[in-house]
Amino acid sequence: MPLDLVIASANPDKGAELQQLLIDELGETVNLLARPEYVGEIEETGESLEENARLKAEAICQATGLAAIADDTGLEVHALGGAPGVYSARYAGEDASYADNVAKLLAELAGHKDRAARFRTVCVISFPDGSELVAEGAVDGLIGTEASGTSGFGYDPLFRPLSDSSRTYAELSAAEKHERSHRGLAVRNVAALLRAKLDGAN
Repeated sequence: MPLDLVIASANPDKGAELQQLLIDELGETVNLLARPEYVGEIEETGESLEENARLKAEAICQATGLAAIADDTGLEVHALGGAPGVYSARYAGEDASYADNVAKLLAELAGHKDRAARFRTVCVISFPDGSELVAEGAVDGLIGTEASGTSGFGYDPLFRPLSDSSRTYAELSAAEKHERSHRGLAVRNVAALLRAKLDGAN
């Protein structure tokens, strides 16, 4: 019998990526459910990506009584001392759009020769019995001097992974991005832990 697993993301772009990655990794092992609309906004008050992912996963798990998966992602730019990091989604303000955040990052890096950066995702699955699974994925890359590409979301038009720095994430197909992205790595890692947990319970 498949495990009911709620995707605890209020961001439709992130939720869609998580859903496809989980389908690719776990197939019929899990029955994926959308985040319930009756759960209000969950404040991301953690000081780390793991803390924020845990806050979201635990809140949805407690609200639904089902296992829930959440992630938090940060873009860590070397020249900016690791910023925007945990504040990546709201770098240009609480109600910032993707374009606002991209514009602020480009402005902050104006004149910097060091464009090194790392995209990092932490996934947390919370279970009703209080247990959890935690996994991380990270990809090193470079920040471009201008946005390029129309796919993806967030900082994708700026981030060029070192594995193929000729293209930004926003210039990759969805399948290519899933294969090599920070979120793809994190989901594959947490999926492996979940498979082991489910196998051990059978």
